[in-house]
Amino acid sequence: MRYAQRGGYTPDEQGRRERLRMQAAKRFERGESIDAVAEEFRVTVGTVRKWRRLWREGGMEALRSRGPVSVERLSADQWARLEQELRLGPGAHGFTDDQRWTLKRVKALIGRLFHVGYTVQGVWKLLKRHGWSCQVPARQAIERDEEAIEVWKEQVWPQVKPWQRTWAPTSASKTRPDRA
Repeated sequence: MRYAQRGGYTPDEQGRRERLRMQAAKRFERGESIDAVAEEFRVTVGTVRKWRRLWREGGMEALRSRGPVSVERLSADQWARLEQELRLGPGAHGFTDDQRWTLKRVKALIGRLFHVGYTVQGVWKLLKRHGWSCQVPARQAIERDEEAIEVWKEQVWPQVKPWQRTWAPTSASKTRPDRA
C-alpha cells in the first residue's frame, strides 16, 4: 500500500514509510534518477523530488519520521479501555435505539469515560489511526417485514414521489420557453 491508502497513522505504517524514504536516499546516493525512484517505489515524481530536496539539505536524518501529525489525547491504557468498551456495544452505554456506533456516540463515550474532548473528525482520525473502519451491518434486522416493504414500494412510494413528465417539447430560448 502506498501513501493514498489508509492515511499512514499507525506507528507500523509510519515505520514502513520511513524505511521507504531511507531506501530512496540510498538510491539518491547512487545517482539514480527521480523518475526511476518514483517508478520503483510507486510514488509520484513530486514526492521523490521532495525527498531528494530534503535529503540534499539534511541528509538521511531529514527523511526520518517526525512522529504523528497530532498528539493523541488518549494514553495507550485509555485506548485499550475504549476498545474494550466499544466491543461491549452501544446498548451497554445507554444508546438503546439501535446497535451501531456513530462518531457522535464514540465522542460522547470518550468524554464520559476520560473527560477528554474530541471533535467528530478527531474521533474519526483516532479510530482510523488504530485500525477501526466504517462498518455497515452484515445482517438485516430480525423485525424486517418483506411483505410490508413491497406494499410500501408499490402503493405508498408512487403517491409520495412526484410525477415527472417523461417527454415534453422544450426550447432553450428565454423568450419562448416551450410550444406546449
